[in-house]
Amino acid sequence: MEVTSITKRQKSLSSKVKSEDNACVFLRQQGNYSPRVCFYLSVLERPWKRIRRVRPEYSAPGSWFLLHDNAPVHQAVAVQEFLARKQVCVLNHPPYSPDLSPCDYFLFPKLKLPLKGRLFEDVQNIQGAVTSSLRAIPQEDMQRSFQSLLDRATRCIDAEGMYFE
Repeated sequence: MEVTSITKRQKSLSSKVKSEDNACVFLRQQGNYSPRVCFYLSVLERPWKRIRRVRPEYSAPGSWFLLHDNAPVHQAVAVQEFLARKQVCVLNHPPYSPDLSPCDYFLFPKLKLPLKGRLFEDVQNIQGAVTSSLRAIPQEDMQRSFQSLLDRATRCIDAEGMYFE
């Protein structure tokens, strides 16, 4: 994995979009409107704001990294502009590599087990159950998952991107 720094092009592009609402207006004007991109921008905004509020030591550019896969919505120009404007460093994710995604090999299994078979009446109940499940995951497990990511990435690099077990 390599870290993408903010390029001059990204900085100039990011000046075109000032807020996520404006991002959707801008995308519509350009003929590139996508509800998925607008939704993902709103999703990215929430943790970005929370990190700045709860962990002000991570407010400085380059003090934390974002790892997301190569889904088309993640690669959209508007998303790249948002990340550049917020000065978020992105770890490039190799295509078709769920073994290098902590959500796939660690988080989703931990969430699915306590939620399996439960019925929810509304979105708030789902959010509450997911939040409780996330809080129940010990911090040590989270730290081990990122050590596992480092180990997996190293094995991937050593295998020159070829399949390994």
